[in-house]
Amino acid sequence: MKLATIRKDGGTACVRVDEDVAVETGHADVGALLADGDWRATAAAADGARHDLGGLDYATLVTNPEKVICIGLNYLDHIAETGRTAPTHPTLFPKFARSLTGAYDDIPLPHDDESTAVDWEAELGLVIGSTVRRVKGAEAPAAIAGWTVVNDISIRDFQYHTTQFMTGKAWERSTPVGPHLVVAEPGDEAHFPIECLVDDQVMQSSNTKELCFGPIALIEYISTFITLVPGDLIVTGTPSGVGHARDPKVFIQRGQTVVTRIEGVGELRNRCV
Repeated sequence: MKLATIRKDGGTACVRVDEDVAVETGHADVGALLADGDWRATAAAADGARHDLGGLDYATLVTNPEKVICIGLNYLDHIAETGRTAPTHPTLFPKFARSLTGAYDDIPLPHDDESTAVDWEAELGLVIGSTVRRVKGAEAPAAIAGWTVVNDISIRDFQYHTTQFMTGKAWERSTPVGPHLVVAEPGDEAHFPIECLVDDQVMQSSNTKELCFGPIALIEYISTFITLVPGDLIVTGTPSGVGHARDPKVFIQRGQTVVTRIEGVGELRNRCV
């Protein structure tokens, strides 16, 4: 099952995306559906207004998530290209609701006098589907609602102003998410081919099985110190091939299109303006 949040009539609506039509569930976004009791059954039984797939205007999946938690240095191949050693604990940083944007929206780059060091980072996102704290073992996969595609567009000079690099990661409308939440069943392996292209040139190509800390380990670790709630987004990290690790460095130019693709999950396509 696939779920999405679409824009309509000045607002948004959650839809179940079938093969030939999108059906409204009666909720304002995917986050509201996930917070509404037995959301799987509710989504499967939804029979609201119908929309042609070709005309959908995708918003970000959860329009106002309580938490967006991102993981740095979490692919073995990316750790190798940075010349660092594998971490003993996940490296975490936050984003905000205003950092997120839709799967096909334009991404506004910083003004030229602010930064020209804008980089791509293809990432698997996992969305939380139940309220959990201090979960272990089988409880952790049961908390996963499903998977989505994210690009952690990064402003590298702001990222390295200090050792705390949130300022380079949380720029407004810089992080596309979607287009769908691909609903997961407990026990599903999160092993997906993942790639990023800039103007049709492949920049990243890997597999999510390269994750140093996988989805279960991340949920166990994060839920130790804070409660995870339906609609929370965990952005699991990026593989090798980022622009600032190249010699010479390569950054996104105004007018280029970034495509982020995870096989079996979906594709983002965002023009940078």
